[in-house]
Amino acid sequence: MTKIVPVLLAGGAGTRLWPVSRDALPKQFLPLIGERSTYQETLLRVADRELFTAPIVVTGADFRFFARRQAEDLRIDATVVIEPMRRDSGPAVAAAAALARTRDPDAVVLALAADHVILDADAFRAACVAGLEAAQMGRIVTFGIKPSEPKTSYGYIRRGKPMGPRDVYAVEAFVEKPDAATAGRYVSEGYLWNSGNFLFRADVLLTELARFEPEMVRQVEEAAAGAVDDLGFLRLQPDAFARAPQKSIDYAVMEKTDRMAVVEGKFSWSDIGSWDAIFDIARRDAAGNAVHGAVVTTDTRNCVIHTDDRLTAVIGVDDLVVVSTVDAVLVLPRSRAQDVRELVAKLKTAGRSEATDHRRGHRPWGYYDSIDRGERFQVKRIVVQPGGILSLQKHHHRAEHWVVVRGTAEVTIGADVKAVHENESIYIPIGTVHRLANRGRIPLELIEVQTGSYLGEDDIVRLEDVYKRS
Repeated sequence: MTKIVPVLLAGGAGTRLWPVSRDALPKQFLPLIGERSTYQETLLRVADRELFTAPIVVTGADFRFFARRQAEDLRIDATVVIEPMRRDSGPAVAAAAALARTRDPDAVVLALAADHVILDADAFRAACVAGLEAAQMGRIVTFGIKPSEPKTSYGYIRRGKPMGPRDVYAVEAFVEKPDAATAGRYVSEGYLWNSGNFLFRADVLLTELARFEPEMVRQVEEAAAGAVDDLGFLRLQPDAFARAPQKSIDYAVMEKTDRMAVVEGKFSWSDIGSWDAIFDIARRDAAGNAVHGAVVTTDTRNCVIHTDDRLTAVIGVDDLVVVSTVDAVLVLPRSRAQDVRELVAKLKTAGRSEATDHRRGHRPWGYYDSIDRGERFQVKRIVVQPGGILSLQKHHHRAEHWVVVRGTAEVTIGADVKAVHENESIYIPIGTVHRLANRGRIPLELIEVQTGSYLGEDDIVRLEDVYKRS
């Protein structure tokens, strides 16, 4: 049997799940349902090498190390393709199809959103097998989901007549997100939700793109042909990719082509695009609450309560969303979950860093967490993964004092290199060239105390960097 090439689209932002999902670390890399991220769960759904090849992951430069690290944690070897900039799903899917066709002219591609939740992996794979024959025959197959209720936040599919392959139907129409009355009619008439995941032959998708979006396919094929290796990632040629029209794959092809077919997915599915979608798919307690983290409730019903690491107590409320992170708290009626996007836009306009950045800043070598900050000082917890190396750098406005609490740090100060062990410390004066590295086998943890007149992250002059950051 022909093996399917899974393509994971992992470059979105997910602002409606603020404050957990933010531009600096979006929802696909977060454990919103269960212990693994939705990206990791998607990787596991296509891990059967009897049916699928090794995956291709398309993501932005800021997330490439997340994508590789989280795949490696599952012992999955993924080709991570870097989008030079966001151009919506059309160019991303087209680039992956072009790369897959280069490897195999007859490649069948499964384009998946990395931030969706599917609870029955076996039923999902069965749907892929059902759609494979139709895809090989030249159809572009989408997966439709039987609605559990008349949702207004999803698009709908009107099924047509059965096609040759079993469980495959023609698509008569794609319908945009309806109002409540129309959604109710669609459900009663047997429409399916549009899951936004597609199965197709790479050459068919590119041919259809050439019909409807010739400039997109021309520029994307040039970007794929000019892709270069970058620290083990595959970076698309940026100038050509930037010239590709910014458009979703639904608008570019799926709503125009006469090659569409649909397989009904017999599995629970959600795009978890908002907190009420989390409520719909998460496991609930006896009072109907979907809780995550250290949560205590009294006389509380039908709420979404999510906390990262702080105790969150809720008393005497119904139908609320309560989200608590280390630097932001969100409370709203569950019925107004779609309004979070407008709130984030308001925060961005006000210049609030919490709109886009987490207190914990992730880097290719590990992460830092800003524990405390005041006038002329800042305290951070720094974790460097085994093999991680910070850039050779200096600061114009601050000095730093490092205290190692776990592991052994290799510290470069000027021309000197020394090992700093647990319970030892070292001082880096203002303007001194320095570097931190973890040559050990366990994560290196240290407390950094910064002092000086300016403590911003832009007071870093990088002289050398193994991760090629400018």
